[in-house]
Amino acid sequence: MKALVYQGPREVTVEEVPDARIERPTDVLVRVTSTNICGSDLHMYEGRTTLETGRVLGHENLGVVVEVGSGVDRVKTGDRVCLPFNVACGFCENCEAERTGFCLTVDSDTPGGAYGFAEMGTYAGGQAEFLRVPWGDFNCLVLPEDAQEKENDYVMLSDIFPTGYHATELAGVSPGESVVVYGAGPVGLMAAYSAALRGASQVLVVDHHPDRLALAEKAGAIPVDDTEGDHVEQILERTGGGADKGCECVGYQAHDADGNEKPESTMNDLVASVRATGAIGVVGVFLPQDDGAPTELTREGKLPFDFGDFWFKGQRIGTGQANVKAYNRQLRDLIHHDKAKPSFIVSHELPLDDAPEAYRNFDDRLSGWTKVILKP
Repeated sequence: MKALVYQGPREVTVEEVPDARIERPTDVLVRVTSTNICGSDLHMYEGRTTLETGRVLGHENLGVVVEVGSGVDRVKTGDRVCLPFNVACGFCENCEAERTGFCLTVDSDTPGGAYGFAEMGTYAGGQAEFLRVPWGDFNCLVLPEDAQEKENDYVMLSDIFPTGYHATELAGVSPGESVVVYGAGPVGLMAAYSAALRGASQVLVVDHHPDRLALAEKAGAIPVDDTEGDHVEQILERTGGGADKGCECVGYQAHDADGNEKPESTMNDLVASVRATGAIGVVGVFLPQDDGAPTELTREGKLPFDFGDFWFKGQRIGTGQANVKAYNRQLRDLIHHDKAKPSFIVSHELPLDDAPEAYRNFDDRLSGWTKVILKP
């Protein structure tokens, strides 16, 4: 089968690789029809992780079931399914508590597994023609009859829509509150969109890419361009002293308005722009080690954090990757009943053969490249 293979920093190629296949009775085999390029794929693409060469990328996947193992009861051949990026068993202590992002059964040295991702198990990614899904009954979200018609919406359930929603859950966004989101990439846009779905009265999104800020405005948020003066001051002024809640959707490769990498910048700006006793949800990726970071401290996965201000303001922070299965059924039903349409962020639909060029363009943040769906 064809698949996108990581060859080293900023080099991916479409190769013939061994076919994905059923390996255990509980496996499901899926023919991939949509698979997204994610912002966290770019961390690996740029060589900023420990991802081994030869790995197949892709953790935002949707497709049609073509084969099921003998131990699969619920999922049937022909079902259209969306796969959470979390690979999870469904029966360990964390999975039973709906913390599927931290499954204890996966073949990883740390809690949690994912398709085609550094240090999250050996599972092959879905930027390929076929994908093996472990524990298929648990991991496959079966889609309703409009699955093909709304495929570009439903594929967002694999990661970025639940992850954006998770940011608002970690922050505890309630109706009537004001929310500031740092980062207008796909996850930040989904966090802003989710805040609106949860009834926020005011949503502000901070970034400096005009095309992404335009999408934030399309989602009903107030765009805050950090090249046009002090964005913290803009937020304080617009919210009357600070937003009630904040969402960090950038992660460890955050840059300031001048293009300098400052991993701590969004965290400290959130402390400054969220009111006293407010809460912050952090879903941007932060690593315990980053050899490409700009300082000795940040290379060790540590940040110069304004903890004094954070403590003095009595704020709270929730962190970590999204437990997709905690949200994907409800979000699926919002799509099905036309209450949500997350595909508004999609800029490109491309065949798998165009993936190397798509990675380059998305990584360069070229204007208009906001979200790419590959169609194997």
